[in-house]
Amino acid sequence: MTSPFVSPHAATCPQNLIDLANTFATPRVAIACAGAPLPMQAAKKSVEMDIMIPVFVGKADLIRAEAAKLDWDISGYALHDTDTEEDAGRIAAAICGAGDADVLMKGDIKSNVFLSGALRKESGLRTDQRLVHIFHISPPGGGKPMLISDAAVNVTPDLAVRKIAMRRVADLLQMLGTERPKIAILSASEKPIPAVPSSMDARALADWAVENMPDADVSGPLALDLILSSESAAIKHLTDDPVAGRADAIIVPDVISGNAIFKAFVYLAGGCAAGIVSGAKVPLLLTSRADPVAARLASVALANITCGLPK
Repeated sequence: MTSPFVSPHAATCPQNLIDLANTFATPRVAIACAGAPLPMQAAKKSVEMDIMIPVFVGKADLIRAEAAKLDWDISGYALHDTDTEEDAGRIAAAICGAGDADVLMKGDIKSNVFLSGALRKESGLRTDQRLVHIFHISPPGGGKPMLISDAAVNVTPDLAVRKIAMRRVADLLQMLGTERPKIAILSASEKPIPAVPSSMDARALADWAVENMPDADVSGPLALDLILSSESAAIKHLTDDPVAGRADAIIVPDVISGNAIFKAFVYLAGGCAAGIVSGAKVPLLLTSRADPVAARLASVALANITCGLPK
């Protein structure tokens, strides 16, 4: 029996994200292990929306069988036949590394296998930049999104990694049209407490941002209620805080809290979560194998925007 707390709303990809993606040239997207229903449904829909030119990688018979179920002629697209999951991840990454695709997307492949293929030196995708994962979560029916970093790649990011995440989140928000992003640093309190290390880190990060991120408002530590609710901010006398109750993004202290918050937005609020990993030569779309088509569409649209290929 499903919990009564689970939202009845099905995730929907926000149209404004698709519209913004359509202002850029359509990228070539290499899909590792494409031969499964959800990856193929998302690829077909993305093609229809003109936000993807697919490059299929995986078992050719499975890919063609799924395309046939959708009555989709894929003969005009590149298809690379592979035997194993590892081969698909390796070859899809190499295609991107060679410049024959602009985005690397996870299909029906385990995350560790997908990332292992992307991070192989031979793939040509590694840079001197740290990989950082960002979720872009839209509410049902569209509206102001919430960004979360890092809920998938960095397990216990130190201060240096979280500074990188803050900068990447601010940059992405500005690409999306938010002139001055408001970034909250999550903890369990609005005051730094030595017994709560994340609160001390949050204050250090907020102080660093004053000098190093003049184009954004950064506040921390902030508990989740103060991040989301202007009413809570008023009750706790934080109305002068530029971020409390009106945050555009949350920087989390570890993958557990990030994963829990992202899934709460999705399962309890019916949000649509687009996920993207930056720091490699091309954007990496680290979608869950259970992600609905809407989340995959939103992820592809987000990749279009971050690629920014001129038309």
